[in-house]
Amino acid sequence: MPQFILRAIILFALVRTSAMGGAAVKPNIVIIFTDDQGYADVGKFGAEGFQTPNLDRMADEGAIFRNFHVAQPVCSASRAALLTGCYPNRIGIHGALPRFSKVGISDNEMTLAQLLKKQGYATAMFGKWHLGDSPQFMPMRHGFDEYFGLPVSNDYWPGHPDLITNLPSSLVALVRGYPDLTIYDGEKVFRQEMTTYDLNHLTTWYTERAVRFIEQNKGHPFFLYLAHSMPHVPLGVSDKFRGKTERGLYGDVIEEIDWSVGQILDALKRNGLDENTWVIFTSDNGPWLCYGTDAGSAKPLREGKGSNWEGGTREPCVMRWPGHIPAGADTSDMLMTIDLFPTIAKLVGAKVPKHKIDGLDVWPIISRQPGARNPHNAYWFYYEVNQLQAVTSGDGQWKLQLPHTYQTLAGKPGGKGGAPVPYSFRKVEHEELYDLVHDIGETTDVSAQQPEMVKQLEAEAKKARADLGDALTKRPGPGRREPGNLKEGKRQ
Repeated sequence: MPQFILRAIILFALVRTSAMGGAAVKPNIVIIFTDDQGYADVGKFGAEGFQTPNLDRMADEGAIFRNFHVAQPVCSASRAALLTGCYPNRIGIHGALPRFSKVGISDNEMTLAQLLKKQGYATAMFGKWHLGDSPQFMPMRHGFDEYFGLPVSNDYWPGHPDLITNLPSSLVALVRGYPDLTIYDGEKVFRQEMTTYDLNHLTTWYTERAVRFIEQNKGHPFFLYLAHSMPHVPLGVSDKFRGKTERGLYGDVIEEIDWSVGQILDALKRNGLDENTWVIFTSDNGPWLCYGTDAGSAKPLREGKGSNWEGGTREPCVMRWPGHIPAGADTSDMLMTIDLFPTIAKLVGAKVPKHKIDGLDVWPIISRQPGARNPHNAYWFYYEVNQLQAVTSGDGQWKLQLPHTYQTLAGKPGGKGGAPVPYSFRKVEHEELYDLVHDIGETTDVSAQQPEMVKQLEAEAKKARADLGDALTKRPGPGRREPGNLKEGKRQ
């Protein structure tokens, strides 16, 4: 056989293997995960008072997902789900872990970084971790080659600029007694005592390191997890964006995050990686509404962070991968962060762990394949310590709110200038059903008109309780696993 024909056959085989998602060319994966950013805090989702041109461009060149959810409406739990493909209560992570937590992510769980590292990926995490701040829980012990950032939320910082004016003196004294918040560079200390200067530069520092990582690893596949500390209070923004928007400090912060997205996209293009990189942008939960002017917007959704109404879990989401995700797509198909782990695993030819995970491969929906349907019968929404509060149908149309107590501002405005106002609490007394296609704001209970759908979702709630339990109905949950634990409360 002539050599030129043989070479042509080999080239065709390699191209075909790549097109079919085979191992010849593995895509780079970039996840940009912001903190407390509201559903309406991106231009394409209805932002007011500021602009997000880079995210809007990313959406034009990729796809908008308007029904994308996190597994729980709060920091640690949300991040645990993203990185493991599991409901966070399955792996023992509840709510927002405190500083000096005695628990964290277990060594027995597989993170997305560990999954990809086994496939030859370079891995890096820049930003907020919040899955345990003892050394044994930190990113580089769970699959990341590089790390720079805060192990917890920036409001755990005793130098919080809003402390003196916005907290009772007794609480100020308590928090001031904590050691200063440490910024880590790998497992070494970058800054032992965070300052306001550091707070204002976090977004830029995370971005600079992310760009450097891309440039240093352009010759082989990589996974970049860029978890911005912003726009979680206390807000910080660099001088290049301060005072630039009509929305004030919050708008300035979002425009700097948008700049960061642009820097990532530009670095990919500059290094010839544009067409082989899947970029995902979303947030960890809805806006912290009690902070008012320093918080985002979930319009037209109900409530925000700390609740399982849509404003707490439905997040702005944009994905881009030229040639694989159709440009300009705009969908309301429901997805959840737990689905990214198995979807990425299948895409790169990796095996998911032997223990149970909850996510399913949703690549047909993401890549907009004709007739693609969500493979889940339902999604389960837990909060607090293992409280099953809501269940939705897999297609995202129907949501059953189960009896539980939730926080709300009850129509009151939030605080100003970094000061929160107190929430009040209300109770869902009986099951309430919402048609999210026609009532995205969850304003009208239609349980009386849709008894069969109520029964269907009640059956899904029963499955959830039999597997993961439910504190509200005092079910134990045999499917739950233990988190990582510091023996006898000692930090390593």
